[in-house]
Amino acid sequence: MSQIDRVLRSNLKLRHLQMLVALDQFRHLGRAAEFLSVTQPAVSKSLVEIERMFGLALFERSTRGTEPTPYGDSVVRFARSVLADYDRTRDEIAAVASGAAGRTSVGAMVVAMPVLVARAVEMLKARSPHTTVLVEEGDLTRLLPKLRLGELDLFVGRLEPGYAAPDLETEALYEEPMTVVVRPGHPLLEKRRPAWTDLARVPCVMPPPWASLRVKLDQMFFRDGVQPPVDIVESASFLAQMCFLQQRDAAAFMAHSVAWYFEQQGALKVLPLKVPIDLPPVGLITMRGKRRTPSTEQLIECLRRAVPSKPKRR
Repeated sequence: MSQIDRVLRSNLKLRHLQMLVALDQFRHLGRAAEFLSVTQPAVSKSLVEIERMFGLALFERSTRGTEPTPYGDSVVRFARSVLADYDRTRDEIAAVASGAAGRTSVGAMVVAMPVLVARAVEMLKARSPHTTVLVEEGDLTRLLPKLRLGELDLFVGRLEPGYAAPDLETEALYEEPMTVVVRPGHPLLEKRRPAWTDLARVPCVMPPPWASLRVKLDQMFFRDGVQPPVDIVESASFLAQMCFLQQRDAAAFMAHSVAWYFEQQGALKVLPLKVPIDLPPVGLITMRGKRRTPSTEQLIECLRRAVPSKPKRR
């Protein structure tokens, strides 16, 4: 253990960490070398050097490429975390030197993007116009690993209970119901009171099978005595929803505040159909015990202030 501690603290250099991350990303010595603008023998020599330091095989080589061993996975996670802190520190120093106020990075689900996050960033920019905010959109499965590695400062989205963990600190902000949306002029809008039976007959964009929301939506169809729609596209992508609303005349399920925002832009219409399902609240997730930059603290304060008023149910 003392040898590994010595390697992590003293022997590994920044170029070693960059090479490990590149090799994990490309899984091929040649492509990693091309990305790093060095020769393939240089990458191979550097990898041998690192493995000799640890006394462990970090990557398995074959004619197909390279794959990290369990030891390699652990060291790559360490490398990504260190490089993320390095990038953040470099950007903060550069911001101070240029007179800017700093930098923060946030991962956001679509449910929080157009109203909460956009409004909070606007508030932050009013205070500190030169603060840089990096916004990355995605779901929990993609963004939480980035938060844990230090590549993101905070996450904003639905606080799914299945993702709760001791290393995460959560803060609920507000409840966000779901609604059904279609394109302007869709035939379902001609019905005064569309029902789940009507929805089952048209193409639908549904959440992926692994999403907890998918099970709850299927139950709503069964509750009304109909089978869920069979003409479906499965996607958690907002862009996919918007495309298929137009191109397939589909219906989709969207957070109320998101649907309201885009209805105001004339991009879609909300069906007068209640979706009475219980969903986790929208809130914040940060790493427990990790020091936050001043810019991140300011953004969190702005997010609290930007919480939308309770939406009107249709």
